[in-house]
Amino acid sequence: MSTDTKNRETFAGCAKTPKWRTDFPIEWEGDHYVSRREMVKFLTLGSLLLAGANWFTAFASGMLRRGSNAQRYIGSAAKLDAAGYILFRYPTDRDPCIAVRSADGTLHAYSQVCTHLSCAVVFNGQANTLDCPCHNGVFSVQEGRPIAGPPLRPLPRVRLQQRGDQLFATALEV
Repeated sequence: MSTDTKNRETFAGCAKTPKWRTDFPIEWEGDHYVSRREMVKFLTLGSLLLAGANWFTAFASGMLRRGSNAQRYIGSAAKLDAAGYILFRYPTDRDPCIAVRSADGTLHAYSQVCTHLSCAVVFNGQANTLDCPCHNGVFSVQEGRPIAGPPLRPLPRVRLQQRGDQLFATALEV
């Protein structure tokens, strides 16, 4: 059925074709029609754009982490031995961490952010654990893995290096 026939049927009840229709003979149906080829082209280009954005995001995050393994002085070993733990920030000033000397004398350091809902974990010297007071999560000091509560992932480990009495954070293991 041609468009002229459609228009005649549409306006059959009208006494006269409106003046605007004769002044502006535009086929609206043709303007909204998208061919299969155009749709496939749009989806292909959109998918390529999304894939490129994902590659760029992965590359950019890798570049940002590259500088995060710088060494940073975190405190003295004597201070750690006296208090049982010290708090520091690594790799940036926005990342709280905790260093603990376990009962067997080994140094351990972890991110202080709980892997459940990002509350700060605290050292429990009596139980020799790292406790999250928000939801009663408990992490082992030796491995940083969750041993009780809702957290499922271990705490990110911070590598430490002791040079005499000075302690340095050297890397973050996620």
